[in-house]
Amino acid sequence: MARNESLYQAVYQGDQKAAEAAVLKALEDGEDVSQLLDESLIPAMKQIGDDFECGEAFVPEMLIAARSMGKALEHLKPLLGKSGVQPKGKICIGTVKGDLHDIGKNLVGMMLEGAGYEVEDLGVDCAAEKFAQAVERGATFVLLSALLTTTMPVMKDIVAYIKPKYPDVRILIGGAPITQEYSDAIGADGYGATASQAVGLVNGLVA
Repeated sequence: MARNESLYQAVYQGDQKAAEAAVLKALEDGEDVSQLLDESLIPAMKQIGDDFECGEAFVPEMLIAARSMGKALEHLKPLLGKSGVQPKGKICIGTVKGDLHDIGKNLVGMMLEGAGYEVEDLGVDCAAEKFAQAVERGATFVLLSALLTTTMPVMKDIVAYIKPKYPDVRILIGGAPITQEYSDAIGADGYGATASQAVGLVNGLVA
């Protein structure tokens, strides 16, 4: 398999128009749909994530890259379904009750979608019941986001609500004030400090 360089560079550089044009050209040329995802989109997002980890890219660059990837995915997702390509897993993600911040959540969701997962974005101000309903719809991963220290305790409540009912569901948490120590203390299954770390954590748990 080979990378589609035009698509890779368009996503990596955050050029939505170029990403859309590249994916349409690739499909017109008969390139394999799953190969475009696995060899071009996912590596491009991994690279921008690696750049972020090294301090060579920042949140705005990651966001525009994720939006470019989303534009390409608009054309690939219907074809992936038709070709029988199954998502790696089903994930629900939301910002917890009392917190309206969503930039980090949106970025994680877009990157996970680009990595081949089916993602249900529950939005902001989400109570435990909303996450439980998503689990009932088939989500096997629950991702909780909080930016405020005042809403961190809600994560503990959600873990306590979900885990006894659905012990096999993995709950991952993230957000500016969150730490690994807090994740361990409330019984979550993992913590990601950045969007790329969150994707790597999910990939590791799936594997």
